[in-house]
Amino acid sequence: MFNTSGAPKTLGRKKTAREYQMNSSQVTDSILSARYLRQGEKTFEDICHRVAWALAEDEVEAKIFFDVMVSLRFLPNSPTLMNAGTHLGQLSACFVLPVPDSINGIFDAMKNGAIIHKTGGGTGYNFSHIRPQGSRVRSTDGVASGPVSFMGIFNAATEVIRQGGRRRGANMGILNVWHPDILSFLSAKAREGDIANFNISVMVDDKFMELVSRKMYDRIWITSPYSGETITVGQIWSGIVGGIWNTGEPGLLFYDEINRHNPVPDFGIIDTTNPCGEQPLLPYESCVLGSINLASCIRNGILDEDTLNETVRTGVRFLDTVIDKNVYPIPEIAEATKKTRKIGLGLMGVHDALLMVGLPYDSAEGRAWCEHVMRTVTDTAVDESHCRAEKIGAFPAWKESIWKEFPLRNAALTSIAPTGTLSLLAGCSSGIEPVFSFAYTRRNTVGKTFIIVNPVFQAGLEKTLSGSGLSRSEQRKRTEEAINHVHERGTIQDLNWLPQKFRALFKTALDIHWRDHILMQAAFQKHVHASISKTINMPNTATREECEEALLMAWSHKLKGITIYRVGSRQNVVLTLKDDTVLD
Repeated sequence: MFNTSGAPKTLGRKKTAREYQMNSSQVTDSILSARYLRQGEKTFEDICHRVAWALAEDEVEAKIFFDVMVSLRFLPNSPTLMNAGTHLGQLSACFVLPVPDSINGIFDAMKNGAIIHKTGGGTGYNFSHIRPQGSRVRSTDGVASGPVSFMGIFNAATEVIRQGGRRRGANMGILNVWHPDILSFLSAKAREGDIANFNISVMVDDKFMELVSRKMYDRIWITSPYSGETITVGQIWSGIVGGIWNTGEPGLLFYDEINRHNPVPDFGIIDTTNPCGEQPLLPYESCVLGSINLASCIRNGILDEDTLNETVRTGVRFLDTVIDKNVYPIPEIAEATKKTRKIGLGLMGVHDALLMVGLPYDSAEGRAWCEHVMRTVTDTAVDESHCRAEKIGAFPAWKESIWKEFPLRNAALTSIAPTGTLSLLAGCSSGIEPVFSFAYTRRNTVGKTFIIVNPVFQAGLEKTLSGSGLSRSEQRKRTEEAINHVHERGTIQDLNWLPQKFRALFKTALDIHWRDHILMQAAFQKHVHASISKTINMPNTATREECEEALLMAWSHKLKGITIYRVGSRQNVVLTLKDDTVLD
């Protein structure tokens, strides 16, 4: 890892593997100082100590919480690391706020969102309750401007409020596919930079997807009750696919699949998620997330299930404790959150773990291994939640939930978050994503640019070359050549001097076919209570037809949502390959 922000350019020379390694601590140091360290703190250990002693009930529990964090086996979401033990005390990352069809209600939602952003959280909104553009407003005898216009106002408010002064505001904007303004929503981010503080997604139902799957594009889907204008299935589908192909947005959320797994259906439907889509929530609910570093549970190429299970149980106790220690931004959020007590325990370092056990990400064996791991995590989490329910009580809405015969402390327990910054701290691959590139440039991380080299790849490369019969100097030269090559091209598949077995294992995100991305997400989703934040990567050459096929495949494989990114469809991205203006 090498911090290039503010560093002099090294013209005419490429960085050596040793120089990458020598600067590895700079990424962590920059992130800690910009985001997590509080007054008087100097190290990551100081942060872990503050968080553990702020949450634990006694010294024994504090030591357990400290050890699981400082060992980087488990990390809670950023607001917990930033705010536990401080006057802010807001510890959750995910919030959902309702947006009613009234000026007072709309601006209340905006105000509440601003409060959440100030304390470090992200917000999800479904704008579908706002009446469509052109409809009558009885109280003023005027004409409604529609949901998209209000999204612009929400976006502007987010722009001027940094999350707790340490994180950029993040929102999810959703519109249901049956809303009359769906076409204007689909074009809201057609130009890069518009509504930049929002991810946008369309909530689609099975009925719409069935019509698409049968190619019934001429079927009238919406007839405006105000103008009489009609919109066909094909117009909407074309707008969705075109947006994804051009800019990577919108994402799709599958309404029926989400609500088939609603743990408290008597409390209403779920039509909104947090900003990255992994946490579908009811109005005013919040959720605290935490991720287990799966790579830290690998011992000598084998999964240490005892370590994994112990970490799961600690993670459940940790996150459940956060619910009670949390300082909630508004009373409605406290009430809704404590009623269901949802937590989002997930994984990071999954691709690293696969590499360590020798299973390709795009293999059936790799998917089966991951499915086993996720089943183990969820089953253990449910058992621990049951034990806590027996000891200190079930969540208040338990008797109205799907768990009514089996008391739990938490209505839902597992979710897969993107873990961008957390995985940098832990030194592992993010979430369940395949590694973007084994050497890459990361931009806009605490305002700096870094070069990241995957340590599992570097170790595997050095081990392979050590048995090649080459001299040590030649091994070093080949190591540097491979790292620079993957940084420039994002692949080692064309380095024919590397063994085929090594190349088959060390595939990057773009080496892996988009179908295998979807199959891996589906393997995890079988045993995840909430949803999954994952990007389905496609090469720049991918066609609109392939985007269509991927969306239909995601729906048929019972995903709760899908995000597709075609390389090159955006200019402003966080992860990139080598840029000679940064390093030469």
